[in-house]
Amino acid sequence: MSEDTERHAMKMAKKKVARDKIMATKTEKKGLVIVHTGKGKGKSSAAFGMIFRCIAHDMKCGVVQFIKGGMSTGERDLILSKFTDTCSFHTMGEGFTWETQDKTRDTEMAQAAWEKAKELIRDESNHMVLLDEINIALRYDYIDVNEVVEFLSTEKPEMTHVVLTGRNAKEELIELADLVTEMELIKHPFRSGIKAQIGVEY
Repeated sequence: MSEDTERHAMKMAKKKVARDKIMATKTEKKGLVIVHTGKGKGKSSAAFGMIFRCIAHDMKCGVVQFIKGGMSTGERDLILSKFTDTCSFHTMGEGFTWETQDKTRDTEMAQAAWEKAKELIRDESNHMVLLDEINIALRYDYIDVNEVVEFLSTEKPEMTHVVLTGRNAKEELIELADLVTEMELIKHPFRSGIKAQIGVEY
């Protein structure tokens, strides 16, 4: 064994001891409130990754899409065609607000989506519930953030995970959350004139 290899092995052995010591203190489990926000791509993609993990483990889960309309997406089509026994999927929006241009209608749709979300979250058989693009609805005050925070604080079952996605997450939600990830935009093909593409964005 070379000196460099031996040094590396010793360094990793020390790191493993330290890591094992830390891991031994992590014994609790709880249902998490998870927020994916930021201007970068990947917020919903990462959330659907967790939904598909639940499906793979045969754990019941649910999805409520707050803004996205009825357009075909890979994740929606796959779940609706093969996994409805495990995952309840509800597309409640009619498109982004700049497309509908009708605040009253958008508010009604967002409120209906929130009612469906509460129903899914209250159902303790659901291991995880994804509220896709709810942050957009909260940003435009279609839903009261204080009501969302109050509900998640007092009515979410102890072991249910709730994932909330969308840009511009409200500070109240970030404060409540157990896990917050901000997707940072460094480069995006849209800025170079490349449109959203199947298999990448939807």
